[in-house]
Amino acid sequence: MFRKYPLAILTVILAVQAAFFYSASHGDATPLSAPLMAFPTNLGAFSLYQEGVVEPEVLEVLKADDTLSRTYRSSDGLANLFMAYFKTQRTGQSPHSPKNCLPGSGFQPVENGTADIQAGGDTIHINRYLVSRGENESLVMYWYQSQGRVIADEFAAKFWLIADSIRKHRSDTALVRVVVPVMRTEDGRGRETAQKTAVAFVQAAYPQIKAYFPQ
Repeated sequence: MFRKYPLAILTVILAVQAAFFYSASHGDATPLSAPLMAFPTNLGAFSLYQEGVVEPEVLEVLKADDTLSRTYRSSDGLANLFMAYFKTQRTGQSPHSPKNCLPGSGFQPVENGTADIQAGGDTIHINRYLVSRGENESLVMYWYQSQGRVIADEFAAKFWLIADSIRKHRSDTALVRVVVPVMRTEDGRGRETAQKTAVAFVQAAYPQIKAYFPQ
């Protein structure tokens, strides 16, 4: 039966688990030990290039408890880091998948998939997207940092949300997104260079990200 109706069965399972999630909820919230603005400005070979601003209308839709938008720079290029932290998801707020937000901002997917990156002694499995808007391209890598876990898949994130809420009475999570612009080069290796920069940035930032969010 599962092979014949996988999506329907998965939906029913999620609905049942969601009922347990809300019935088991104690309203607990897990705050950060320090605001995201205190996140390090130097990450390996990358250093702070520009502090970003998250527009009020975006904050209103996102409903995150804390956000950070920064651009870092190294000799290899620029990388924008966006993080949104949710100390609880029991009152309706939750991360918005870039898979949905990017097209809404005018970006069109060119490539989509995942990447395995060795960082801080771990091998993390994250999302990798190449998007375009007009003639400009950007490489996007993102994941959910949830109680010491790196989660790429949205369905997996929902399962862990419900499981952790029932077992530990916690529903805190964070969205981590890295965007690297693809520069036009004479040798046509702009995408390759952007990939190298993005991987290097994730490798430099991940140990700090892992330590910063509640385990």
